[in-house]
Amino acid sequence: MAADGADAKRRLRTLLAERRRRVAPRDAAAAADAVAQAVVEEPRIRASERIALYAALEGEMPTRALFEALRSRSHVLLLPRFRGNAIEWARIEEWSALAAGRFGILEPTAGASEVLATRDVAVLPGLAFDRDGWRLGRGGGHYDRAFPPGAASPWLIGIGYSFQWLSEVPHDSHDRRVDAIVSENGWIWRVRGAH
Repeated sequence: MAADGADAKRRLRTLLAERRRRVAPRDAAAAADAVAQAVVEEPRIRASERIALYAALEGEMPTRALFEALRSRSHVLLLPRFRGNAIEWARIEEWSALAAGRFGILEPTAGASEVLATRDVAVLPGLAFDRDGWRLGRGGGHYDRAFPPGAASPWLIGIGYSFQWLSEVPHDSHDRRVDAIVSENGWIWRVRGAH
Protein backbone atom coordinates (compact mmCIF):
# COMPACT_ATOMS: atom_id res chain seq x y z
CA MET A 1 0.00 0.00 0.00
CA ALA A 2 1.21 3.51 -0.73
CA ALA A 3 2.29 5.65 2.21
CA ASP A 4 -0.69 7.96 1.72
CA GLY A 5 -3.06 4.94 2.00
CA ALA A 6 -1.39 3.83 5.22
CA ASP A 7 -1.64 7.39 6.55
CA ALA A 8 -5.33 7.53 5.63
CA LYS A 9 -5.96 4.28 7.52
CA ARG A 10 -4.03 5.53 10.56
CA ARG A 11 -5.95 8.84 10.65
CA LEU A 12 -9.29 7.07 10.24
CA ARG A 13 -8.47 4.57 13.00
CA THR A 14 -7.62 7.40 15.41
CA LEU A 15 -10.72 9.41 14.54
CA LEU A 16 -13.20 6.53 14.80
CA ALA A 17 -11.65 4.96 17.90
CA GLU A 18 -12.06 8.31 19.66
CA ARG A 19 -15.64 8.66 18.44
CA ARG A 20 -16.49 5.16 19.72
CA ARG A 21 -14.99 6.01 23.13
CA ARG A 22 -17.40 8.95 23.39
CA VAL A 23 -20.52 6.76 23.06
CA ALA A 24 -22.36 6.86 26.39
CA PRO A 25 -22.80 3.45 28.08
CA ARG A 26 -26.61 3.74 27.87
CA ASP A 27 -26.42 4.49 24.14
CA ALA A 28 -23.95 1.63 23.60
CA ALA A 29 -26.28 -0.82 25.35
CA ALA A 30 -29.29 0.37 23.31
CA ALA A 31 -27.31 0.06 20.06
CA ALA A 32 -26.12 -3.43 21.04
CA ASP A 33 -29.71 -4.51 21.74
CA ALA A 34 -30.87 -3.14 18.37
CA VAL A 35 -28.07 -4.99 16.53
CA ALA A 36 -28.88 -8.23 18.36
CA GLN A 37 -32.55 -7.92 17.39
CA ALA A 38 -31.69 -7.22 13.73
CA VAL A 39 -29.29 -10.16 13.58
CA VAL A 40 -31.61 -12.77 15.08
CA GLU A 41 -34.45 -11.74 12.74
CA GLU A 42 -32.37 -12.21 9.56
CA PRO A 43 -33.44 -15.47 7.79
CA ARG A 44 -29.89 -16.41 6.81
CA ILE A 45 -28.84 -16.16 10.46
CA ARG A 46 -31.81 -18.22 11.59
CA ALA A 47 -30.86 -20.94 9.09
CA SER A 48 -27.23 -21.09 10.26
CA GLU A 49 -26.34 -23.67 12.86
CA ARG A 50 -22.90 -22.23 13.70
CA ILE A 51 -22.18 -18.55 14.22
CA ALA A 52 -18.79 -17.11 15.05
CA LEU A 53 -18.68 -13.84 16.93
CA TYR A 54 -16.32 -12.05 19.30
CA ALA A 55 -16.20 -10.49 22.74
CA ALA A 56 -16.01 -6.73 22.26
CA LEU A 57 -13.19 -4.70 23.69
CA GLU A 58 -13.86 -1.55 25.70
CA GLY A 59 -14.98 1.14 23.27
CA GLU A 60 -16.39 -1.33 20.75
CA MET A 61 -20.12 -1.92 20.48
CA PRO A 62 -20.88 -4.51 23.19
CA THR A 63 -21.53 -8.04 21.89
CA ARG A 64 -22.87 -9.84 24.95
CA ALA A 65 -26.50 -9.03 24.03
CA LEU A 66 -25.89 -10.60 20.62
CA PHE A 67 -24.28 -13.66 22.22
CA GLU A 68 -27.26 -14.16 24.55
CA ALA A 69 -29.83 -13.59 21.78
CA LEU A 70 -28.16 -16.18 19.53
CA ARG A 71 -27.68 -18.63 22.41
CA SER A 72 -31.38 -18.40 23.27
CA ARG A 73 -32.14 -19.60 19.73
CA SER A 74 -29.88 -22.64 20.11
CA HIS A 75 -27.16 -21.63 17.64
CA VAL A 76 -23.72 -23.15 18.14
CA LEU A 77 -21.53 -20.19 19.05
CA LEU A 78 -17.82 -19.98 18.36
CA LEU A 79 -15.48 -17.27 19.60
CA PRO A 80 -11.93 -16.52 18.50
CA ARG A 81 -8.77 -17.15 20.43
CA PHE A 82 -5.22 -16.43 19.42
CA ARG A 83 -2.69 -19.15 18.66
CA GLY A 84 0.51 -17.37 17.80
CA ASN A 85 -0.42 -14.75 15.23
CA ALA A 86 -3.53 -16.60 14.01
CA ILE A 87 -7.15 -16.76 15.10
CA GLU A 88 -8.81 -20.10 15.75
CA TRP A 89 -12.44 -20.71 16.71
CA ALA A 90 -13.78 -22.67 19.69
CA ARG A 91 -17.31 -23.38 20.92
CA ILE A 92 -18.56 -21.50 23.90
CA GLU A 93 -21.84 -22.05 25.76
CA GLU A 94 -21.61 -19.51 28.57
CA TRP A 95 -20.17 -15.98 28.49
CA SER A 96 -18.76 -16.63 31.96
CA ALA A 97 -16.48 -19.32 30.47
CA LEU A 98 -14.45 -16.66 28.64
CA ALA A 99 -11.16 -15.39 30.07
CA ALA A 100 -8.82 -12.58 29.09
CA GLY A 101 -6.29 -13.73 26.53
CA ARG A 102 -3.95 -11.94 24.16
CA PHE A 103 -4.54 -8.17 23.96
CA GLY A 104 -6.91 -8.52 26.95
CA ILE A 105 -9.65 -9.90 24.69
CA LEU A 106 -12.07 -12.37 26.28
CA GLU A 107 -11.68 -15.75 24.59
CA PRO A 108 -12.51 -19.44 25.09
CA THR A 109 -10.02 -21.23 27.31
CA ALA A 110 -11.12 -24.78 26.50
CA GLY A 111 -12.53 -26.73 23.60
CA ALA A 112 -11.15 -28.04 20.35
CA SER A 113 -10.47 -25.72 17.46
CA GLU A 114 -13.18 -25.70 14.75
CA VAL A 115 -12.95 -24.70 11.10
CA LEU A 116 -15.61 -22.39 9.72
CA ALA A 117 -17.40 -23.45 6.54
CA THR A 118 -19.37 -21.71 3.78
CA ARG A 119 -22.69 -22.39 5.51
CA ASP A 120 -21.52 -20.66 8.72
CA VAL A 121 -21.78 -16.99 9.66
CA ALA A 122 -18.97 -14.91 11.16
CA VAL A 123 -19.55 -11.57 12.88
CA LEU A 124 -16.51 -9.27 12.73
CA PRO A 125 -15.51 -6.11 14.55
CA GLY A 126 -14.25 -3.09 12.68
CA LEU A 127 -13.52 0.58 13.03
CA ALA A 128 -15.12 1.45 9.68
CA PHE A 129 -17.08 -0.17 6.85
CA ASP A 130 -18.26 0.99 3.43
CA ARG A 131 -20.97 0.06 0.92
CA ASP A 132 -18.56 -2.17 -1.02
CA GLY A 133 -17.94 -4.20 2.13
CA TRP A 134 -14.44 -2.94 2.87
CA ARG A 135 -13.63 -3.14 6.54
CA LEU A 136 -11.01 -1.21 8.46
CA GLY A 137 -9.78 -3.11 11.51
CA ARG A 138 -7.15 -2.29 14.11
CA GLY A 139 -4.30 -2.95 11.70
CA GLY A 140 -3.03 -6.39 12.72
CA GLY A 141 -4.71 -8.23 9.83
CA HIS A 142 -5.88 -11.06 12.11
CA TYR A 143 -9.45 -11.17 10.76
CA ASP A 144 -8.24 -10.63 7.19
CA ARG A 145 -6.27 -13.89 7.47
CA ALA A 146 -8.84 -15.84 9.53
CA PHE A 147 -11.12 -17.02 6.70
CA PRO A 148 -10.62 -18.98 3.48
CA PRO A 149 -10.78 -16.88 0.31
CA GLY A 150 -13.69 -16.54 -2.10
CA ALA A 151 -16.66 -18.88 -2.10
CA ALA A 152 -15.13 -21.08 0.64
CA SER A 153 -15.56 -18.26 3.16
CA PRO A 154 -18.41 -18.14 5.66
CA TRP A 155 -20.90 -15.28 5.35
CA LEU A 156 -19.06 -12.30 6.90
CA ILE A 157 -20.97 -9.63 8.80
CA GLY A 158 -19.47 -6.47 10.24
CA ILE A 159 -21.13 -4.82 13.22
CA GLY A 160 -20.70 -1.30 14.46
CA TYR A 161 -22.40 2.00 15.12
CA SER A 162 -24.02 3.84 12.21
CA PHE A 163 -21.27 6.49 12.30
CA GLN A 164 -18.76 3.73 11.43
CA TRP A 165 -20.39 3.27 8.00
CA LEU A 166 -18.53 5.52 5.56
CA SER A 167 -18.81 6.22 1.85
CA GLU A 168 -15.33 4.81 1.30
CA VAL A 169 -12.80 2.94 3.43
CA PRO A 170 -9.13 2.84 2.41
CA HIS A 171 -8.05 -0.73 1.62
CA ASP A 172 -5.37 -2.76 -0.07
CA SER A 173 -4.98 -6.22 -1.60
CA HIS A 174 -4.79 -8.22 1.66
CA ASP A 175 -7.91 -6.66 3.25
CA ARG A 176 -11.09 -8.79 3.47
CA ARG A 177 -14.53 -7.47 2.66
CA VAL A 178 -17.67 -8.25 4.61
CA ASP A 179 -20.92 -9.31 2.95
CA ALA A 180 -23.14 -7.12 5.11
CA ILE A 181 -22.97 -4.61 7.92
CA VAL A 182 -25.37 -4.26 10.85
CA SER A 183 -25.68 -1.08 12.89
CA GLU A 184 -28.28 0.12 15.38
CA ASN A 185 -30.20 1.34 12.30
CA GLY A 186 -30.38 -2.14 10.72
CA TRP A 187 -28.76 -3.97 7.81
CA ILE A 188 -26.58 -2.51 5.07
CA TRP A 189 -26.06 -4.94 2.21
CA ARG A 190 -22.93 -4.94 0.14
CA VAL A 191 -23.69 -3.66 -3.34
CA ARG A 192 -21.02 -5.46 -5.36
CA GLY A 193 -19.47 -8.89 -5.03
CA ALA A 194 -21.55 -10.34 -2.20
CA HIS A 195 -21.70 -14.13 -2.15
